[in-house]
Amino acid sequence: MAGGSSDAAAGFSLTNMQSRYRVPPYIKVSIAMSHTQHQKKKLIARISRLKGQLEAVERALDAERPCGDILQLLASIRGALNGLTGEVLDDHLHEHVLHAADEKARAEAVEEISEVLRTYIR
Repeated sequence: MAGGSSDAAAGFSLTNMQSRYRVPPYIKVSIAMSHTQHQKKKLIARISRLKGQLEAVERALDAERPCGDILQLLASIRGALNGLTGEVLDDHLHEHVLHAADEKARAEAVEEISEVLRTYIR
């Protein structure tokens, strides 16, 4: 920024960005996402497969493949993404709702998942 002002002086904060852009707080400093850390290798493998599927769509478009082939590839991606989402959601529900430390933590987890679901079903 001009004049060497800091981000804080310019009004920058994670909270301001979240409310301005409606970005849910995926990572909270006070709550460790242990279930994603425990499943990290498996989740990253799923993401790698998704990347490969996206690249296959790009190659199919470049090769001018029929739209039916491209739609099939896109359907596969959607299924894979839904599977990944379901797995993280299931882990989240078990870790932060079913086995919540207390009722306050449980309520926060439910509110967090409600926000995500509202975004997901749009």
